[in-house]
Amino acid sequence: MGHNDKFFALLEASAAEARASVQQLARLLHQDGGPATIDDLVRTRRNEKRITEEISQELCKTFVTPFEREDIEALSFALYKIPKCIEKFGEKFLLGHPRMEPREFDRHLDLLTRSVDTVVEMVQGLRQHEDLETMKERNDRLHRLESDADRLMMEMTRELYSGRHEALRVIVILDLYSTLEKVVDRCRDAGNIIFQIVLKYS
Repeated sequence: MGHNDKFFALLEASAAEARASVQQLARLLHQDGGPATIDDLVRTRRNEKRITEEISQELCKTFVTPFEREDIEALSFALYKIPKCIEKFGEKFLLGHPRMEPREFDRHLDLLTRSVDTVVEMVQGLRQHEDLETMKERNDRLHRLESDADRLMMEMTRELYSGRHEALRVIVILDLYSTLEKVVDRCRDAGNIIFQIVLKYS
């Protein structure tokens, strides 16, 4: 495999692990019966870290890269932050699990799924040399999803502050909402880096 192909393959594998972490999160949130664990989230984050380290090693060994080393490294770290943030959510979720209601995070999960799917499309688009307009449309989509996540956070915060919920539940759920919002932000960050790469080489 050529060096260019290897970088593309590693970045695509990294994006796939980010998507897998969202899928594992969905299973955790909708698990019926049995003890809930974040083992799968931990495994996915470790896979992502291994890929990030491999990209760093390849950057040290390779003279010619498909685009600037700083851009490859920035994108690699941005992708790593997605499963890392999801694992952090999983840890908090297990601590506050008794205070959750059924389907508590479905709307957040929908936004997150659409965000990470868009990131995967954009990473794949780098190898395919997709045109600037296509990448811009996807990056704009990520920004709309991030705005939707902000609005959802405000809506949920307003409900939690309504006085209809016990104080501890408000603290726990608000922290979890905030963490999921950050995951969407991490997807947007990755999209911004990809778009800047495409813009630079267009």
